Amino acid sequence: MKKAGIAELKDNLARYLDRVKGGETVLVVDRNQPIAQIIPLRKTARRAATRNGRLARLERKGLIRRGSSDPDQWLVKHRPVNVSGSVLQDLLDERRSGW
Repeated sequence: MKKAGIAELKDNLARYLDRVKGGETVLVVDRNQPIAQIIPLRKTARRAATRNGRLARLERKGLIRRGSSDPDQWLVKHRPVNVSGSVLQDLLDERRSGW
């Protein structure tokens, strides 16, 4: 485990974060008293954070709007479209049925 004081950590943050990315843990100390520990995220947590961060960024820009309901409940309420071969005929049938 690597130990770093606050000033050292501030001056070399990128270097310490590279160590954390590599799997190491960094202990942050203030006047030789431990105050924090920087540990690497598990790969699944890192992927989830990246995915959620990307969606949040797109949402802030107004490019997407995330749904608020459960997708499984939506599927229960909406029947799937039956495709018989002709897209045009299926569309006309769907319009006639009121869907």
